[in-house]
Amino acid sequence: MLFDTHAHYDDEKFDNDRYEVLKRVHEGGVSYIINAASNIASSIECIGLAQEFDFVYAAVGIHPHNVSESNDNTIVTLADFAGHERVVAIGEIGLDYYYDYSPREIQKYWFAKQINLAKDLKLPIIVHDRDAHEDTLNIIKVERAEEVGGVFHCYSGSVEMAREVLKHNFYISIGGAVTFKNAKKLIEVVKMLPNDRMLIETDCPYLTPEPHRGKRNDSGYIRYVAEKVAEIKGISVEEVAKITANNAKTLFRIV
Repeated sequence: MLFDTHAHYDDEKFDNDRYEVLKRVHEGGVSYIINAASNIASSIECIGLAQEFDFVYAAVGIHPHNVSESNDNTIVTLADFAGHERVVAIGEIGLDYYYDYSPREIQKYWFAKQINLAKDLKLPIIVHDRDAHEDTLNIIKVERAEEVGGVFHCYSGSVEMAREVLKHNFYISIGGAVTFKNAKKLIEVVKMLPNDRMLIETDCPYLTPEPHRGKRNDSGYIRYVAEKVAEIKGISVEEVAKITANNAKTLFRIV
């Protein structure tokens, strides 16, 4: 049983074969998928996919790239979406200082705003943190995000930061980057990571793991992530699949 805790099947890269891919990966052993939104339109699509496929669940939220589009109605709309039975998290939300598509102060404002929405709704959050480690952790602490917890998806920070993240009621999700040749820091994180706080993901169609790097990613490739984590941890792939699936079901309250 494999659980892909972060995917983007609403992405245009799946426009030609979205339903075929989802059916194929499920038949291939992926039991659950969380499809994470990036804006209001994406949130609607995520809910639609979760209604169509009983193994897909939705997260709704505004990605830091898109927060400049947000206004006073955004939180009201997200709260409405979050009431849907197939929505299990607010996400993905956070900070991205690599691209800086939205001004940093606006990113921070909407990150905090969406954390507080999650607290009001008692839903976990899915955190995007790229080149913004200090500010991301700071906002997590100031806004008391540990009240709902969540996951740092596609974790890219240090071992020291990972320890801080764990203290604040968060899981750490490992993506395809763990298979890359320059993954030394992430491998050290996996070694340190307690089994009961570990998730795996694809972030498809992005971050395709080796040996398929450069191709479009999909949930079928999550097995390569599980295999690498198993190698690092010195346990079987089956154990990694079981541990991470159970952790994800606990976090997202999936029975």
